Amino acid sequence: MRRTALRLLAALEGLSAENIALIVTAGLVLGTFPVYGCPTLLCVLAAFALRVNFPALQLVNQLSSPLQIALLVPLARLGSRIFGAPAATPVTGKLALAALNAVAGWFCACVPFGFLLYFLLLYALRRRQEGCSNKLGNPV
Repeated sequence: MRRTALRLLAALEGLSAENIALIVTAGLVLGTFPVYGCPTLLCVLAAFALRVNFPALQLVNQLSSPLQIALLVPLARLGSRIFGAPAATPVTGKLALAALNAVAGWFCACVPFGFLLYFLLLYALRRRQEGCSNKLGNPV
């Protein structure tokens, strides 16, 4: 895990605040997609569509894989509440229904969170860059 995080820092070095915020946000949001194997495919498509650093996006996706597993049941329960159906989780044996519920829960919870995370990261990274340039005596 530490080695992956160090690779991510190296991949993000020299990128703009917008690109870093987009890579981290897209990697986390797409990395928590509740269907196994799909986050990798979604990250490939996002890297081409958004024109961001694919290895960095894939590293964030890899780091967020424990979140994908941890959020599977809560997202399935949220999706069942959205559809008004009884809770179907992978444990109950209704895997297809649980996956559909989890995708609906992911879309309603993680996608809005992604927009919020992007703007918060962008603000924080821009402030950090401004602080670094002020310490160096450069005009803002």
